[in-house]
Amino acid sequence: MIFAPTIALNDGARIPQLGLGVYKATDEQAENAVSVAVDLGYRHVDTATLYANETGVGRAVAASSVPRSELFITTKVFQDRHGYDEARRSFDESLVRLGLEYVDLFLIHWPAPAQNLYVETWRALEKIQADGLARSIGVSNFHPHHLERLANETSVVPSINQVELHPWLPQRETRAYDDAHGIVTEAWSPLARGRVLDNPVLDELAAKYGKTPAQIVIRWHLELGNVVIPKSVTPSRIAENIDVFDFALDESDLARIATLETGERTGRDPDFNG
Repeated sequence: MIFAPTIALNDGARIPQLGLGVYKATDEQAENAVSVAVDLGYRHVDTATLYANETGVGRAVAASSVPRSELFITTKVFQDRHGYDEARRSFDESLVRLGLEYVDLFLIHWPAPAQNLYVETWRALEKIQADGLARSIGVSNFHPHHLERLANETSVVPSINQVELHPWLPQRETRAYDDAHGIVTEAWSPLARGRVLDNPVLDELAAKYGKTPAQIVIRWHLELGNVVIPKSVTPSRIAENIDVFDFALDESDLARIATLETGERTGRDPDFNG
């Protein structure tokens, strides 16, 4: 069994640095994937209202022999439920679907700037945390200027900023802002949905370290200090993705991976989503 190290958050909590993502998994797939992952040593699972699989995640958590206190469960409020009251209702519904008394991390999924409601939504998250229903609160897909507005208009600094991040899109500016403000950066689509893996640089590094290209990229994330949540419903891939703590990339190899940056996204730019 392999356990990921944990990273301290700005609110005193700790998050496992590597977790399981379940985007686009059905309830049944999510339940099976989470069960496999927990048996392998995963203690961090990332879901969202949008994914429509909170029920499956919750079933796996309930069936696990691992104490709830040892698991780190994240969910998110989607942009169709922005606003103080709607966000509170969305959170309550997520708790019911998950079958949990609290979540470890609750995120605003997208800023949806055209709605101009993410500050109001954040105030709902502040209240949810104050009530002890979410141990930590954070955001997803926030650019530095979105974070700066929260800093100017609210009182709680997000503990996490979960963004699309992979070798094509290393998010240097966002990571620098997060670091400067005590916010942990978390990477979704850490393998660019697998597309970044078809690359001779990664093939060479995989051969050098006796690992797969996916493991090389996941290790790159860890060494940048990111929390990383590769998604899979395939047991062998779930096992492969956590088997990354027995080697380290040297500086020259990190520099080679840095040359893969293109700025290409697999998802939308947050400024133009919603």
